[in-house]
Amino acid sequence: MDLKVLVFAPLIFSLIFLLPIFSGRSILIRRIAKTLAGIHFLYSLMFLVFFDNSQTYNYPTELTFMGQKWFGSLGISLSMGLDGISLLFVLLTSFLIFIACLASKGAVNSKHSLYYALIFILETALLGVFSSTDMFEFFMYWEMELIPMYFLISLWGSGNAKKSAMKFLLYTFIGSLFMLCGFLMLYNFNFISTSQLTADISSLKFDYDNAPMYLQIVTSILILIGFAVKLPIVPLHSWLPSAHVDAPTPVSMLLAGVLLKMGAYGIMRFNIQMLSDAFLILVPYIAILAFINVVYAAILAYYQVDIKKIVAYSSISSMGLVLLGLCSSNSIGICGAVILMLAHGIISAGLFFVVGIIHKRTGTRQLVLLSGIASVMPRLAGFTLILVLASIGVPLLMSFPGEFLIFFGALISSLTNNYLIQVVALSSIIILVLAACYLMKLMHGVFYQELSEQYLKLKDVTVNEFIVLFTLSLIVIVFGILPMSIIDIISPYINVIVEAFGG
Repeated sequence: MDLKVLVFAPLIFSLIFLLPIFSGRSILIRRIAKTLAGIHFLYSLMFLVFFDNSQTYNYPTELTFMGQKWFGSLGISLSMGLDGISLLFVLLTSFLIFIACLASKGAVNSKHSLYYALIFILETALLGVFSSTDMFEFFMYWEMELIPMYFLISLWGSGNAKKSAMKFLLYTFIGSLFMLCGFLMLYNFNFISTSQLTADISSLKFDYDNAPMYLQIVTSILILIGFAVKLPIVPLHSWLPSAHVDAPTPVSMLLAGVLLKMGAYGIMRFNIQMLSDAFLILVPYIAILAFINVVYAAILAYYQVDIKKIVAYSSISSMGLVLLGLCSSNSIGICGAVILMLAHGIISAGLFFVVGIIHKRTGTRQLVLLSGIASVMPRLAGFTLILVLASIGVPLLMSFPGEFLIFFGALISSLTNNYLIQVVALSSIIILVLAACYLMKLMHGVFYQELSEQYLKLKDVTVNEFIVLFTLSLIVIVFGILPMSIIDIISPYINVIVEAFGG
């Protein structure tokens, strides 16, 4: 198994679609894209089959140029490897790219070659983020993701797509500047303490004897700002609803399914694992931000009239729970955060796909204009109900194990003496009620009121749409029943994080 092939194959796919031979052949392009994405996903599954969780990194590899490392004299290299956590996010990325290619049928009607080329460039960037073992390589892929996402929103979006794409770009880029400053400080202080220039993530450390605590706190805050924009953490969240509303359906699926996970993944890798002492000091403030995320976004979701905005704000609320799990300081809470991230990736992709189908059939996303379509679209209503119940956290569906472990881990946390984490956890349980309110409001308003006459001739899901929804729903059910299949893979690596965290 070659990790370089896994990461850079989509980049090669993107070049194929730019060949003149594909000009104007939209059906052929779509079929080839689905085939290549499917093969790539099957190849990524092989990394799971041969994975050994007794190793620190599986499939270690390094990209060199004529035998020379990338900025080798500065200790910077293009090195990659997978542990249990990054492996699952690589699988999630590869899977959702495949699902997005399936969902693109009917959602994208122009510039097919460029569209699929950008999708595969985006996949390489995302896979690079999750597989990098070098800090500056991680940053390179982090920035690389901005380019295709900007064009995917601006060129194929609707409404104020260009404005929303620019807002996304500026927020993320400015956050990345803070993150880069933090990376440079970490790189510098590691050199001061070890006399070695290295950006290897497993080797970096902050020597507390050579630098006062306030410098570590400043470094941690700078890095956290970059991740907070992507997560997103209120008040750095305002780019997300507009980006979701104006983006095409497959891009919204990737934005919610994968890109939001990059922020939480970065917090685990850098703020917790490398700057643990500073993170311990910041935890009370981060926990309060997590609570604000959970409740504030849920309240906003309830009062939205655009069903796509309801799903967008529910994503912000769910990521607040993930942040709470990371603040718990123990393996139970962090394990729950990882499971909820994976669950949210699948569920949110499904819900955005449902919204896209509804908008395509009815021509509107306004809740007040939709009613009773379950009678003419029963299969869509059934799949939506499964995804909604999973999002609420109903037992035996995929979100429940993650939410349960997050709340339990937060309640038993011994991180602070003033029981702040416990208070935040108990207060955040209100999300279960609020989520039920806004998602049941969506279900009732769209599917279960009296059917409007203008919707009498609506067609139920097509074969292509059925495959997408059935696959996502099946995953939600299977891993809701068998969460230990995920926990067994990630737990050894979460224990390593907890040791650095002081837990």
